Amino acid sequence: MNPRYPSIELLAERARQRMPGFAYDYLAGGCMAEVNLHKNTSDIRAVELRPAYLRDYRGASMKTTLFGREYSAPFGIAPVGLQGLMWPKSCEILARTARTHNLPFILSTVTTASLETISEITEGDFWFQLYHPAEDSLRDKLLVRAAEAGCKTLVLLADTPTFGYRPKEIRNGLSVPPKMSLRNIYQMCTRPEWSFSQLFAGIPQFATLKPYIPPGLSMKHLGLFMNKTFSGRLTATRIRAIRDQWKGNLVIKGIVNAEDAELALSLGADGFIVSNHGGRQLDQGQSTVKSTAELAKKFKGRTKIMMDGGIRSGSDIAVALASGAEFTFLGRAPMYGVCAMGSQGGDQVVEILQKQLQQVMEQLGCEVLADLPRHLA
Repeated sequence: MNPRYPSIELLAERARQRMPGFAYDYLAGGCMAEVNLHKNTSDIRAVELRPAYLRDYRGASMKTTLFGREYSAPFGIAPVGLQGLMWPKSCEILARTARTHNLPFILSTVTTASLETISEITEGDFWFQLYHPAEDSLRDKLLVRAAEAGCKTLVLLADTPTFGYRPKEIRNGLSVPPKMSLRNIYQMCTRPEWSFSQLFAGIPQFATLKPYIPPGLSMKHLGLFMNKTFSGRLTATRIRAIRDQWKGNLVIKGIVNAEDAELALSLGADGFIVSNHGGRQLDQGQSTVKSTAELAKKFKGRTKIMMDGGIRSGSDIAVALASGAEFTFLGRAPMYGVCAMGSQGGDQVVEILQKQLQQVMEQLGCEVLADLPRHLA
């Protein structure tokens, strides 16, 4: 681990120094006034844990079993769109990180590496998050490709029925359709390492979707095409149709209330991720740790409960697990690592989180992750 950046906060600051402002804003920003974005983390850190110092203690294990697969730690790499815009080849870097450290990696439909590329890097050991297309025919093609690539777990995105209102992205021209401004060009000129890296890597593209995008579209028309192609809600009818086709694990991402959780399970979901899209969709929504605590009371033991949103440390992971989650995912934190340190950044983030979580468990006197709820103060 590089001692210059021993926390996610220091990595985020270094990333900000290396990235053009519009790229950093896309990674770090939320919707509206960013209330939900900050609440995700602040609510986690309002939770207190109680140590037990005098009991016999044989050491802590972070190994976790999820859908019959044992992982080295209770966290994975969440799906992030347009990763290559923020740092060239960051999606591929993080897929290698996950493979090296035996952690799950979720590929987004709208990121900059293809299903086939990530399958090759991970040897087919990855999850795929599907933005449900407006056309069922495109959905079916993506499901076939995911299965052929070896993907065993499909994640359906539920929390983006509409595009979030994100003022920073609108100002920076990253809305739909996108726009390039003199302001953005100036920012790129002031970050030469990012610019030269992009030059060598090539223009970021929606790699998985490339076969379905008409060639020669301008930025404006590409944005309009994406808006039309991926508009609409994830409905019970759509989930049922996918469940009938998909033979692997099916996870719904964006569950925050008991009604949706019950419906998801009745439709054949194998688990859900409590998520509010990183505070990028509904500013007055509940934080994910609060939703997790409420859902765990009713659904723990009935299905797999996972959580993302606001997690920036091993302590945050411990709180999420103590609040009822069985597994966690992080999106921004691994990206901060890559944007700060390039190809070494993913490893840095994993090592930070593992060391921090190990220390918290040892301090609490907690030997296994399943016992963390007993340490809620």
